[in-house]
Amino acid sequence: MRTARTLIPIPARVAAEIDRIAGHRQRTAFVVELLEREIRRREQLKAVAEAAGCWKDESHPELAHGSEAWIREMRQESEARLRRLQQQPEAD
Repeated sequence: MRTARTLIPIPARVAAEIDRIAGHRQRTAFVVELLEREIRRREQLKAVAEAAGCWKDESHPELAHGSEAWIREMRQESEARLRRLQQQPEAD
């Protein structure tokens, strides 16, 4: 991966804390990790903001009684199907 060199002045106390946490000669890796994490966080926040309002309750009537009830129903259907399959004679 190509790297770009960027000079970012930071207070000496911040640099000392980074060195203490990240270890000797690991300052760049530490800062890059934090920057990548923050970029992902901001992208996720943007995606959430853009998706706001896209869920319509009327499009999902199966969840009218809450997601917990729907999940419970789906599990019961799966368990009933498994019992039916287990009761069928095996085909040779």
